[in-house]
Formats: sequence, structure tokens, C-alpha cells
Amino acid sequence: MLKILFFILFMFPLCFKKKFFWMVQGLMILLSFVYMLLNNLDNYFLNMSYFLGHDMLSYGLILLSFWVCSLMMLASSSIYKLNNFINLFMLNLLFLLLFLYLSFSSMNLFNFYLFFESSLIPTLFLILGWGYQPERLQAGIYLLFYTLLVSLPMLMGVIYLYNYLGTMNFYLMNNYMFNYQILYFCMILAFLVKLPMFTVHLWLPKAHVEAPISGSMILAGIMLKLGGYGLLRIFPIIQLLGLKFNFIWVSISLVGSVLVSLICLRQVDLKSLIAYSSVAHMGIVLCGLMTMTYWGISGSYTLMIAHGLCSSGLFCLANISYERLGSRSLFINKGLLNYMPSMSLWWFLLCAGNMAAPPTLNLLGEIVLLNSIVSYSFLTMLFLCLLSFFSAAYTLYLYAYSQHGKFFSSSYSFSSGNFREFLLIFLHWFPLNLLIVKSDFCLFWL
Repeated sequence: MLKILFFILFMFPLCFKKKFFWMVQGLMILLSFVYMLLNNLDNYFLNMSYFLGHDMLSYGLILLSFWVCSLMMLASSSIYKLNNFINLFMLNLLFLLLFLYLSFSSMNLFNFYLFFESSLIPTLFLILGWGYQPERLQAGIYLLFYTLLVSLPMLMGVIYLYNYLGTMNFYLMNNYMFNYQILYFCMILAFLVKLPMFTVHLWLPKAHVEAPISGSMILAGIMLKLGGYGLLRIFPIIQLLGLKFNFIWVSISLVGSVLVSLICLRQVDLKSLIAYSSVAHMGIVLCGLMTMTYWGISGSYTLMIAHGLCSSGLFCLANISYERLGSRSLFINKGLLNYMPSMSLWWFLLCAGNMAAPPTLNLLGEIVLLNSIVSYSFLTMLFLCLLSFFSAAYTLYLYAYSQHGKFFSSSYSFSSGNFREFLLIFLHWFPLNLLIVKSDFCLFWL
């Protein structure tokens, strides 16, 4: 695992050279493929040291991090063209990648906590430095305070665990089960905000709308997954309390996801709509996780990976139309079928992924999650029906409103995408549909 760490560290000096933007991007894609070769489908920790190691759970998320970070650079060519502090941008991105890699591959709970919180700082810089509107300052503060407010109790929980167990290693901690209620809430709340669970989700749409395309991609693709990953790691030691309290989170998430789906139906901002749909999807991931069944846990992992690719691709598409029309409003982004005909296919394919149509990985994740949530309680059936219906409804609304209709009077022209954009969308869509063929990668890692 150290070899990958050194690969990332040795990319840092390249950020200070001129015209090395595409070089760094190429190296990131190379890193993804190098990491793919380390794939031994195993549920035990491998390549292990006192500091780093990965099992199946970390493996998929680290690979997703490398993939999405390389695509972020591909999407951010406007920063390159305008020469908008490009070296700082690359440096920031590499720091973010480094922290994400370290948090997903840490063997130690305290190290995980440290890097989990550190990844907030480059994200904040992305939003404040390269965001679009002046409100990005408020969005950054929302992001910071929501996350930091609940991370202090978690630090206290981590210190308590260390005093009690004398170790922070995930492997050694899994032998214990605590029945201490404050500890349960301390450990779990930071991850619920990061996911984000309904009621503590307000930072997410704000951050998405103000962030540049790279910020949106990393937020949707990876940052939300940190919450799910943390829960999966911490749950073995708080199982007993989970049996007692998990119904609270399941009910909040289910009702919340339905409400958020209704909120989606009246959004007029493309990015805002996709951001709220992320909240709905992560709500169902949280429900599956909280059932603590085998199906629920593997289904939530599957949907996390699928959502990371699908949501990130939709943000790219929203950005492509934003770069052409100068607005993200659905009132102006109409009739794109006339304006950008070749992009409509990609809009359709990724929207189909968003509402879990076959053969996307989202379908597999949602089927498995539906099974696990209904097995937890039959009453959840009602909300799951509503959720499935509304998720298709707002996705169709997004697609139909943006592609059909009379297009905005000032855009009397025709603009096909360029090669870079098609490649960018293809690299989101292709793994999303290919991974369902190799679904044991997602379902048999426990």
C-alpha cells in the first residue's frame, strides 16, 4: 500500500511545473489501472502494515477515488483554459486524493478519523477558491460547521475506545461489543452528517450548487461514501446498541427520502436537483446499512459505488450545458435535444442509471437493498414504493424538461460536445454498466 502512497506523493512536484496539467491527469488514470492490478477479491485485510492495508470494502472505494479524481481533472478544462490558479488547483486535488486514499486504507480508527476530517479542508478550498457565486462562502461555512459540530463527540468516542481497549486497530477492535449508549451516538453521528441523513442534509445542496464541477464530482462521488464506509467499519463493535436504536435511523431515512424526492420535483436548478437526488439515494443506503443484514450491508456498498459514478456523471452533464448556456436553470436549459443532440443520448443513459434501470449497477444495489429493508420490517414497503415511484418521476422530469421543449431564444446555434466531454461521460457510464457483470466484487466481500 505504501507504493501507491509514494506514487501520489511523487506527483506533488509536478504541480509546480508549467503545462503539466494533462501529465498529472494521465498519471492519475495510470494509478487507477495500477491499483486495479492489486485486486485479489478477498474479505480479509491484504497488503497490510501497522498503518495501511485494504480489504474488499476499502478496495472498491479507493479505486472509485482514483477514478473520480482523474475524471475531475478531465472535467476541469475550463480552469486550464482560463489559467485560473491551475497549479494550486492541481496541488489541492492531489492533497484531497492523498487524504481520501489514507482514510480508506487506514487500519487504525484514529488515523481514519484524522484523515476523514482532513479531507474536508481541500474540499473547502475547492468551493471557496473555484466556486461560481459569492454565496460559496456561506456554503463553505455550512459544510464546515455541520461536519465539525459532530466530529468532536466522535473524537471523544475514539479516545474512550482507546482507553478501554488499548488498541485502535480495526481487526482487534472487532472482537468487542459495547453496550454503552452515549458511545453509540458519539461514534455514529459524524457519519450520519457526512452521508448525509435527512434532517442534517442541508449543507449538501448548498455545497453542490456553489462548488465548481470538480468539487461537485468529488462531493457526490467520494465524500458521501466516507460516511457509509465509516459506519461499515464501526458497526461491528456497536452491534448490540444497533439492535436497540437502528429503527430510528431507518424511519428517519425512509420518510426523509420520500420528502426529498418531492423536493426534487420542484427544483429549477439542474445541480440542485441532482444534489437532492443524492440525498434520497444515500437515505436508502443508510436504511440498508442499519438493518445490519448481510444483504443490507453488501447492497449499501454496491449502491455507494454505483451512485458515485452515476451522480458524478450527471454533474458533468449539467456542467457541460452550463458552460454552453451560462446558466443552470431548467427554464433556460430547455430543448437541449435541438441544441446539443449528441449529448441527449448520454443524458438519457445516465438518467436511466439514476432511476436504477437495467443493466446499471444501481439496479443491483437497489434490488438488494429493497430485499433487506422489507425483511427488516414489512411496514417499510409503503415508503419504498413511494420512493421508487418518485425517484423515477424526478429523473424523468429532469430529462424531459432539459431535453424537450422550446429552447431559449438567445441560444440559436448548434453545439455538439467535444471529444474530451464524450470521453468524460463514457468513463462514468462504462464502468457503471460493466460492473454488474462482475457483481460478486460488490456482493461477496463480507
